[in-house]
Amino acid sequence: MKVLITGGAGFIGSHLCETMLSQGHQVIAIDDLSTGSHTNIAHLESNRDFQMVVDTVLDTQLINQLIRECDQVLHLASAVGVQLIIDQPTKTIQTIVEGTRVVLDAAKRYRRPVLITSTSEVYGKGSKIPFSEDDDIVLGPTSTRRWLYASAKMLDEFLGLAHWYETRLPVTIVRLFNTVGPRQIGQYGMVLPRFVQKALKGDPLTVYGDGKQARCFCHVSDAVTALIKLSQCKDGYGKVINVGSEEEISILELAQKVIAMTDSQSEIEFLSYEKAYTQGFDDMQRRVPDLARIKELVGYRPDYDLSGVIQSTIAYWQNQ
Repeated sequence: MKVLITGGAGFIGSHLCETMLSQGHQVIAIDDLSTGSHTNIAHLESNRDFQMVVDTVLDTQLINQLIRECDQVLHLASAVGVQLIIDQPTKTIQTIVEGTRVVLDAAKRYRRPVLITSTSEVYGKGSKIPFSEDDDIVLGPTSTRRWLYASAKMLDEFLGLAHWYETRLPVTIVRLFNTVGPRQIGQYGMVLPRFVQKALKGDPLTVYGDGKQARCFCHVSDAVTALIKLSQCKDGYGKVINVGSEEEISILELAQKVIAMTDSQSEIEFLSYEKAYTQGFDDMQRRVPDLARIKELVGYRPDYDLSGVIQSTIAYWQNQ
């Protein structure tokens, strides 16, 4: 196939480009490099089956042209990271909502299947664990900028599913839980690369709040495998599907594990959410996916356990 990957120079997008090329597909990647990086895909540019376009998904004419040329769209372009969302709320909303509208309108015109990556942030303050795709959603107030990312991604989901309902445009929605691994940077608040970089330098690891908040970390190669399988699964059309890991760890325990695995002398320091982000910042205490749906659809089973995920990230930063 010939595939368009939006956000193709990003952390997950670049791995997706790499894997799809290795499977014999032609890939066009588009990225405005606002949070993605050319270094992520530089090694692919000598491949004649790869084309990189540096531009925005907000360019309607360009997106129509690219989608007309392709057989399928994997839409990953988005604002990323809690810090960026807090600092640039207007750009976050515009990039997410308007970008997805442009992509879906073009896909509708040329009848191209679309996979849209959403986020576990959509589950908001849900307390039912694990999070299932059909659970009710509880978000904080609109005065708290932290929730605008989840709200924008929810609108993406509604828009994609509306296209499926109205015209049977083949749309798949994937809610990605914490995805980590090589090429991910800590610049936008990503916790594991930030911990690993600090530990390798012997600097203190900063844990926000009391560190009891828990997450499940999925290796990027497992997430990419899931995205590709789901993009080719017709039974997934019109559905929302979780992708992630079920192995849970608190952020404090993660910091301790990183220190142990890097044999670091780093200490752990605590910082309030208010000082780290903004007054009234909310965080979820637990974020655990129910993976029953993806297991049923494509037989999903992650290759990496948590120790493997951390070791892969350590190895990457040791080589930088």
